[in-house]
Amino acid sequence: QVHVVESGGGLVQPGGSLRLSCTASGTTMSIYTMGWFRQAPGKQRELVASITSGGSIKFGNIGLVKGRFIISADNANHTISLQMSSLEPEDTDVYYCLYFPDHWGQGTQVTVSS
Repeated sequence: QVHVVESGGGLVQPGGSLRLSCTASGTTMSIYTMGWFRQAPGKQRELVASITSGGSIKFGNIGLVKGRFIISADNANHTISLQMSSLEPEDTDVYYCLYFPDHWGQGTQVTVSS
């Protein structure tokens, strides 16, 4: 069993920054993939970015976050982070962490508003 916990969401003004963190614990593997997804009410959950323990990174809709979001991993602690900058109101969503293939966190709300 893998337990996934996110932290770091909150309210930020447009143009501001937030850092999300996600830690997986329990029956984790040394080789893994973890990622961040986001979901707005009534919409499908979509990939923001994923990262493997080997450092391979994949972005979802690149146009949405290119140059603004950075994903990183701390393999020793099975923790990934998402550094978000130049945030826009359109980035307001619940952000979920996934320990692939199917271990989800509970989600953390990110609200970008003045």
